[in-house]
Amino acid sequence: MKVSAIITAGLLCFTPAVISAQTVSDAQIASIVVTANQVDIDAGKLAASKATNPEVKKFGQQMVTDHTSVNKQATALVKKLKVTPEDNPTSQSLKSDGDKNLAHLKTLEGAAFDKAYIDNEVTYHQAVIDAIDKTLIPSAQNAELKALLVKSRPAFVAHLEHAKTIQSSLVK
Repeated sequence: MKVSAIITAGLLCFTPAVISAQTVSDAQIASIVVTANQVDIDAGKLAASKATNPEVKKFGQQMVTDHTSVNKQATALVKKLKVTPEDNPTSQSLKSDGDKNLAHLKTLEGAAFDKAYIDNEVTYHQAVIDAIDKTLIPSAQNAELKALLVKSRPAFVAHLEHAKTIQSSLVK
């Protein structure tokens, strides 16, 4: 099985159809947001240290910086609202698939690592944007939580576009 197929299969748990199939509360949304960001932080840290392409390395560091910032905002908001993030099948699956992706990436070197990391970032960010648009924002009951999701969305779009640009520059 190709690396991209493995990664894509791992992300299927985060497609909007699966999330829509479950009822997500604000507490579950908080858990999904924090977990999704942490998955990208962990992969970004690995890319920042292991990538050979300078643009991939820089992108990995940007993911660490940007997603850490979103997680800090989300954590501060849930504390303010006295909402405890609630583990749920989507957040559990995100964590599990993120761990599998990291394990796989750790087996790769050089251009193969760079390509696999960026391919995953393109797929992952598209899935996150779809989930934000189709499930998380519409399901959020708290206005401040919904506002944080809306405010964070452009960063995910910018990440997706940046990852696609890098992806197109990498040797196939």
